[in-house]
Amino acid sequence: MYGKRIKELRIERGYTQQELAEILHTSQKTISKYELESTDLSTIMIERICKLFDISSDYLLGISDLPKE
Repeated sequence: MYGKRIKELRIERGYTQQELAEILHTSQKTISKYELESTDLSTIMIERICKLFDISSDYLLGISDLPKE
């Protein structure tokens, strides 16, 4: 679920994978792996993504359908 949500949020905000990677201090390849869910998110990355997109971790991880609680 988190991969789909990251991709949707990234596209909604108009970021390329490379731009998002630079903002989150990681590589474009890592963003691609997150979106494909072929690698797990670290706690630090969950925090960075939630702060950037102003969403809850529950939303990012698919526990809730509400972006903010």
